[in-house]
Amino acid sequence: MRWARTARASLQARLRTLRRTAEAGMATAEYAIATLAAAGFAGLLLVILRSAEVRGFLLGIIRQALQVG
Repeated sequence: MRWARTARASLQARLRTLRRTAEAGMATAEYAIATLAAAGFAGLLLVILRSAEVRGFLLGIIRQALQVG
């Protein structure tokens, strides 16, 4: 029965190692998804800010802020 205890201890050690490495991979996947989401959001903002209506609105705000008196 000594071999059974050794095999069980070895299996438990292997499972602990697999759990640790699985978590490390999850962080990498989460960073990749967050990066893709941020790039998509930046692209959407770029399209919105390049429209004529938004550009005119922003220029109006800037002109009003720069007016003296």
